[in-house]
Amino acid sequence: MLKDFSAEAFDIIIQGGQSNADGTGFGSAAEPYEQSPDIFYLTSDFIIVPAAETVWGNEIKGDFSLAFAAEYVKAGLLRKGRKLLILRSAVSGTGFSDQRWGPQDDLFLTMMEMIKTALELNRANNLKVFLWHQGETDVMNFMPAEAHRANLARLISLVRETYHCPELPFIAGGFVPQWYQWIGSFAIPIQTAIQALCQDDSRAAFVETVGLESNNQKIGQDDPIHFCRDSLNLLGKRYFKAFQKLYGIGSK
Repeated sequence: MLKDFSAEAFDIIIQGGQSNADGTGFGSAAEPYEQSPDIFYLTSDFIIVPAAETVWGNEIKGDFSLAFAAEYVKAGLLRKGRKLLILRSAVSGTGFSDQRWGPQDDLFLTMMEMIKTALELNRANNLKVFLWHQGETDVMNFMPAEAHRANLARLISLVRETYHCPELPFIAGGFVPQWYQWIGSFAIPIQTAIQALCQDDSRAAFVETVGLESNNQKIGQDDPIHFCRDSLNLLGKRYFKAFQKLYGIGSK
């Protein structure tokens, strides 16, 4: 790490999954993220940097965790003297079906090491929420919905058990509506399985994505599978509303 963060007390947000969690949304944004001195990323290279949207060529890429974090701060949930740390463990084009997120797979192990690193920086650091978006790869690999649900349930359980946080909130979201409609019946079983898992877990929530546009709809790319940048911002706000509802937290 380039700076010693052991004196900082962090509220920790885990962000995992594939490209829509990694952030592959482009186009204009009605409310661009404004960088905050209180919000940081821990990257998969184990470097802590100020959280910000990234540049990809001549475009700016969105990230729904930034909108979530901004709402978290605005709601007064970040106590004085503390900062937010977002663990950026999501990687595009990955799933359970290609052996990337299972208990012995590379991305799961990296995420778990990132959590361990973040918690060990300071004894006052706490896990606050696990934000997840994934499933497209498993749809395209024809993974049975039951297997997807079992793998996801195991992943959540291992995070909670390993880090002694049985009440850790888990929030997942639906697919991009345009892609969901385009791919048809192939996507329905897995999205339904994710939604059912969240409904059956009192500490979890599922976020609907109705009305959110794809890159294809926003900027004309042949890319219906990814939320556009503006939609990622809206998605982050929906995730935060689900977090509030889950735990009865009011906003200012």
